[in-house]
Amino acid sequence: MRSPTRISSPQPSHDGAPAYRNPYEELAELADPSPEDDDADLGGRKDQPSGVGSDSGSSAGSGSGDDGEPWSPPNHRRSSRRRRGRFKAVPRTAKALIGLVVLGLLLVLGDRWAVMYAERKAEQQLQKKLDLATAPNVTIHGFPFLTQVLGKKLEQVDIAVPDVAADRVSLAEVRAQAQDIRIVGDLPSSFKGAVVGRMKGDVLLSFEDLNRELGASQVRFRALGPSSVRADGKLPVAGKEVSLHAKAHIRRQGDRGISTSVSDMRLDIPEIATYRPGPGADAGLFLHKKAAEQISEDSGKAQALLSIPAVAEKLGVQPSQADRAQSDGRELDRITGSPRFVPALLGVNLVQAANDHPQLARKLGIDPTVAAALAKLKVPELTDKLELSFQLPKKAKGIRLANIGVSPEGIRADLTGTGLNFGKTR
Repeated sequence: MRSPTRISSPQPSHDGAPAYRNPYEELAELADPSPEDDDADLGGRKDQPSGVGSDSGSSAGSGSGDDGEPWSPPNHRRSSRRRRGRFKAVPRTAKALIGLVVLGLLLVLGDRWAVMYAERKAEQQLQKKLDLATAPNVTIHGFPFLTQVLGKKLEQVDIAVPDVAADRVSLAEVRAQAQDIRIVGDLPSSFKGAVVGRMKGDVLLSFEDLNRELGASQVRFRALGPSSVRADGKLPVAGKEVSLHAKAHIRRQGDRGISTSVSDMRLDIPEIATYRPGPGADAGLFLHKKAAEQISEDSGKAQALLSIPAVAEKLGVQPSQADRAQSDGRELDRITGSPRFVPALLGVNLVQAANDHPQLARKLGIDPTVAAALAKLKVPELTDKLELSFQLPKKAKGIRLANIGVSPEGIRADLTGTGLNFGKTR
């Protein structure tokens, strides 16, 4: 029969205080006894280790460990103390370095935030004070920014302004680099203005904008040379479309403007004639070479021209010869077959003949109403359609233009300025 397992009570220590047994040993005693223990119970308890279930002060009964020290519960806070201990083991120099790095990052982030805030405020102020349709793009250079603010002096500020109105046209882009800037007021709360020590930049009058703003007559502009622009397009005249061609030479007007002088202007009636306006000797309506050659081969058109004494005289044909050519085919062939006929015909101004003899104009393929309308066109009226000039805005005081030229994108000019005042500087 299995003997009941006894749980020993706390045993007194040497000093009289109760000594607590190891709980793991008590759990072991609660387990089922081994077969040897059953035999001992049946035949009488034998070979029972001393101290088990007795009041002796042995190591098993006293709850002490193998080394004789009193048992104590495990301390589960050692790991956290160990982690804190590892951080304490980091040298103070490394801790200080980490702290400086973190502080530096915070200062840099704060400085960059202040720059972005100041740039946004400057963009709003410039748009308002210069009455711009689009807010400019302002970039403040220099680090740290906050020290510049405290000193009220900025090293460099880049400004890019798109779409600036300049008289009839718009400047596609104005870029400026301002240096040595003295701030008036306090950034960013009470900014009043600034004084720019020196400034440089450039402006672009793009052909794309010129085509849109001056292209009501379907005129297109392109670069022709370092200081010239080519204009080509269509122009409605008396309900018909004629081709327009001209050259515009770019030059500086004073130190704040650009002007153009238009030359070699002509309006073409396709494959028939060209009209050149103006009071010069080359002004008037002149046949194309191909049309003149066709007339020399067409007896009807040639006889119609020779029937007009003023035209025959300009062709170098005597009145008697012109009269015989009306009825004598051989005389007509002799006149029109001469190597001098076509070149002479190209030099004949047909404006008056077309106006006085509408039937002749129609026979030559020229609409009399178009010829009459072309003769009424005035040079200023035409050049106004090709006017590329502009002036810098009046509010941009102290800025001057220099080094004007033509690029594939449009007309460019450099900007310069010193001692420029923006806003309230007093």
